[in-house]
Amino acid sequence: MERRPLVPIKLDNYKPLRELVFESLREAIISGQLRPGERMMEIQLAEEMGVSRTPVREAIRKLELEGLVEMIPRKGAYVAGLSLRDIADVFEIRRALEGLAAELAADRITDEELENLERYLVIISEQIEAGNLEEVVQTDTDFHTLLYQASRNNRLSQIINNLREQIQRFRTTSLSYPGRMKAALEEHRKIVEAISSRDGELARRIAQEHIENAENSLMSMIQQDKENGGI
Repeated sequence: MERRPLVPIKLDNYKPLRELVFESLREAIISGQLRPGERMMEIQLAEEMGVSRTPVREAIRKLELEGLVEMIPRKGAYVAGLSLRDIADVFEIRRALEGLAAELAADRITDEELENLERYLVIISEQIEAGNLEEVVQTDTDFHTLLYQASRNNRLSQIINNLREQIQRFRTTSLSYPGRMKAALEEHRKIVEAISSRDGELARRIAQEHIENAENSLMSMIQQDKENGGI
């Protein structure tokens, strides 16, 4: 399936062009628009974004340092693949931290934060019905960010934030799996119900199951891509 072109860069007065190009390419990789294993052709990307090749080349080098791009000798730059070991490591950490965040939130969340979590459930439901994956991913991100905030543990939030890029790439791919968006919404509802009931142990268990299901969906997507000659 051919991907949609990148959006032309809109010049911003307070950000240099190379930074805008870098952010655009980075977001395209994290969102899954530029898929793992896809070759990053400087000329094509520059034309799509309406810029010269120089800022694209600089951005690709910077993305390589972040581990989002892989340079292959005599072949060029490619979007870095999803290493099964990396996936397992990230989900192992995330499962523990999400469970802890949900357990702490059950004891520490404010009424306003609880209302906002419930509001996100409504928004995600509407976005699923509209079939808007990008908006579902963003609201899902907001839901989990609020959950970390409600834990009242800044260190926990900082650790999760350090994994932000990897988690976001995995989140987009996982939610693309058939039926996963609706299943994730129901899991979110159960987490919110447990937190609302102030049942920390139950909230922890459901949150950990939620992350485990997300990992399983991601693995299924990767397997499908391999069978179709992708990743």
